[in-house]
Amino acid sequence: MGVRDPLTRVPRMRLDELLDELQVRIDEVRGTRDRVHSLLEAVVSVGRELDLAQVLRRIVEAAALLVDAEYGALGVIGPDGRTLSQFLTVGLTDEEIAEIGPLPAGHGLLGEVIHHPEPLRLTDLGAHSSSHGFPAHHPPMRTFLGVPIRVRDEVFGNLYLTDKRGGIDFDTEDETVISTLSVAAGVAIDNARLYEGSQRQQRWLRANAEITESLLSGSSRPAVLELIARRAQEITAAHLADIAMPVAGIDGLVVEFAADADGAERQGLVVPFAGTLAGAAHLAGKPVTAVQAWADERYPAEAQVQEGLGPAVAVPLGTAGGESRGVLLLARAAGEPAFGEGELEPLVAFAGQAALALELAERRRDAEQIALLEERDRIARDLHDLAIQRLFATGMTLQSAARLVEHDGAAERVGRAVDDLDETIKIIRSTIFGLRTKDRESGPGLRARAARAVGDAATTLGHPPRLSMEGLLDTDVPAQIADHIMAVLGELLSNAARHAQATRVGVTLKAGQGEIVLTVSDNGTGIPAQGRRSGLLNLDERAQSLGGSFTHETPDEGGTKLVWRAPLPTGG
Repeated sequence: MGVRDPLTRVPRMRLDELLDELQVRIDEVRGTRDRVHSLLEAVVSVGRELDLAQVLRRIVEAAALLVDAEYGALGVIGPDGRTLSQFLTVGLTDEEIAEIGPLPAGHGLLGEVIHHPEPLRLTDLGAHSSSHGFPAHHPPMRTFLGVPIRVRDEVFGNLYLTDKRGGIDFDTEDETVISTLSVAAGVAIDNARLYEGSQRQQRWLRANAEITESLLSGSSRPAVLELIARRAQEITAAHLADIAMPVAGIDGLVVEFAADADGAERQGLVVPFAGTLAGAAHLAGKPVTAVQAWADERYPAEAQVQEGLGPAVAVPLGTAGGESRGVLLLARAAGEPAFGEGELEPLVAFAGQAALALELAERRRDAEQIALLEERDRIARDLHDLAIQRLFATGMTLQSAARLVEHDGAAERVGRAVDDLDETIKIIRSTIFGLRTKDRESGPGLRARAARAVGDAATTLGHPPRLSMEGLLDTDVPAQIADHIMAVLGELLSNAARHAQATRVGVTLKAGQGEIVLTVSDNGTGIPAQGRRSGLLNLDERAQSLGGSFTHETPDEGGTKLVWRAPLPTGG
């Protein structure tokens, strides 16, 4: 039996080792080739999109796939350069995201990459000095890779990847692959933003043309306000759009139109000048932004009828004497991108065009008012020259005929007819005086101001109030008391729109017998027993300061009846 030579066994073992090593090298080359191929596919996939939201989503999905990470995220840095305004995730379900709560703002370890925009690779992220731990219901994570994304010379955001599958650490090759992807991502984001900006500019131009066309076709002011709000909401993808306007006698802005599902609840809301986004924009005459509306102290608590509002911006509608003619407030849902400089510039231009449109509407309304006054003057002249003269002549005839009537009853009736004609002449003369009276010192008289306020309230109420006016409002009521009347009327109409839920509102303004009486009634829910009454107390104080009174009652048929009265000077 032969014996195998030990010397022939050694070369064969070395050959097996060489073959195994060659196979490993071949696998490495194949793996590198496959990874380069995957990277190229990711770059092409990311660069193919022009919609910015889709580009960001593809970037984070491609990054997690390239390094085989279980979780991935892309954080967009906000305008302040310190916090995250948007946070997109991969690997977490919607249920898990809801349980975790508010998305990260960019503090702790995530903020480390923001403040130091360089790649960061960790074996245990919990051991890093900037780590603050995880919130409740957050899945555990160990390994970490963070890489910044630059768009031209600015850091747009960061890619965050955690937990490489198989329990191994991220290596240098992973860092190189993601850094390469971030360069391609920066180019893709820049292209998407340029495309989005050009598309947005075209939409703004079309919106301006539509508003101008609407005005030229004779649309009313409320219709123009609605068009402005809705087009701004559509173009900026805002969840909420409000237009608030200053009103004489009210210390704040009144929401005249609100475009969203709960807009009816905000219409008529008085937004204070101090401590609100809209108020700050109105007083400063320039845009004011908030990264998160729900957490911003300048966002009025009363207007937060919806939770989860995110980025917001308040833009003045033109400026006059340092203050705006009104404010357009836009707010996106939480998690949506903040309003950047690229969006603010066309938005400000649109708001300026909208202000011009509103001014044109007001000028047209003034022209219509002048035409109305001229028509009233013609009616007054005709009443004086024709109606009164004929009535006077008829009265004289009846008075002469009364002497020829022998029957006492008939003579008495003729006498009463003459007295009625005399009273009718007095009423017509009073009407003529009211038609021709103009407040030469302070512009429109109380009668015109009240009619305008009631007409404007139709937008917030959803229906036109019924208005009745009696007496010499423009002559017997001094300017100071007229200003009080307008402030009280504005407050009562605003309360009716916000709280009453009424389908019918009536306004009566009467001057006579030494006093001015304003009555506002509705068929709404009434004043709650435990409701806030600070507004009603203010109205009562106004009346008492003039020696008058303010009362409210609930009629048997329901609703509310509010009566504000003040004495008039004896000299008229």
